Amino acid sequence: MSAETGAPSDIVAAAAAADPVGLARALVKIPSVNPGLAPDGAGEREIADACASWLSSWGLDARVVDVAPGRCNVVARLAGTGPTLLLNGHMDTVGVEGMTVEPFAASMSQGRIWGRGSCDMKAGVAALMAAAARLAQIGPRPDLVVVLTADEEHASLGMDALVRSGLRADLAVVCEPTGLAVMPAHKGFAWIEARFRGVAAHGSRPELGVDAIRHAALFVSALDGYGEELKRRPPHPLLRWGSLHAGTIHGGTAESVYPEECQLRVERRTLPGEAPETVLEEFQRVLDEVASLEPKMDAELDMTLHRPGTEVDGDSRLVQGLLQASDLHGVEPRVEGMSAWVDAAFLNEAGIPAVCYGPGDIAQAHTADEWVNAGEIVTCARVLESFARGLVAG
Repeated sequence: MSAETGAPSDIVAAAAAADPVGLARALVKIPSVNPGLAPDGAGEREIADACASWLSSWGLDARVVDVAPGRCNVVARLAGTGPTLLLNGHMDTVGVEGMTVEPFAASMSQGRIWGRGSCDMKAGVAALMAAAARLAQIGPRPDLVVVLTADEEHASLGMDALVRSGLRADLAVVCEPTGLAVMPAHKGFAWIEARFRGVAAHGSRPELGVDAIRHAALFVSALDGYGEELKRRPPHPLLRWGSLHAGTIHGGTAESVYPEECQLRVERRTLPGEAPETVLEEFQRVLDEVASLEPKMDAELDMTLHRPGTEVDGDSRLVQGLLQASDLHGVEPRVEGMSAWVDAAFLNEAGIPAVCYGPGDIAQAHTADEWVNAGEIVTCARVLESFARGLVAG
């Protein structure tokens, strides 16, 4: 059978045999759009049941664990010796609106698998599951925990519940798309909401009205200076600098009315070690400077959500072991920074060193024609297997 022309039954058979490409295609065929992002999203139940079934058939003790109504994780264990290695991926995807390829066809051409989640991150899930199947067949192997989580694309319900459950491991690999580079550091983020209160008045009575939208605009303009200040700070060796941008703005009722309210939401991408309290103080400093020139400005700031940036020492056994395993399988050993925030932060904050390593290019994630190079999935599975065995042999 050619992978280019495999019928659905062939894909299922390949997945059951722990073939990495077959697994990836089978996973793409199972819709798992996050219902927090799309009201008609299927969620993780069907894909979790399928993954748990495969993992169980290969000899792992696999269970589906509910984390919220209709939302679930998969936790699978395999006994070994030495340290405990956690392999993680998320099962949910973003929505499919505007896609230019069939979202769940899992078609294959040009050596690529096409469809929603192919890159982010069903390819990574397939690679780590294939590695787990091979480790189950024969030793040496470490104690292994495979964790497939829900809701990474929205509120991280799955990883949050996993960490709160007290699950422990000595080190972890999160198989987000990194192009098979080892990524020990990633940025965090903080979401800031600014609310501006004006005074409603007829447009012909400027002496009565206070324009809340204008005040918001002055604040947005002043943020340019804050952004430039961030670039003057010492750069992180892998992530360079933090950044910020305006996300949404809402205000006003009609062209002829001075707007009484305006709400602005801004995102600040943060570096490891930056405290959310400090970030909020920096935004407040900008607001205070603007308000000092606008006596009628009435505004307040709140942080609505924040997630930390984290990093793992580049000399650690985790980073160096993955680099050595990559080199063993013909992958140029590369250490890079992950610009996006990922669930690895939860693990690092819980004391489980976690890095990102997986097939696919993050630039292809969430795109209208999402795809992943099939060969990278195969290579990733081999690297993960070698890395895991090296933890015991070493």
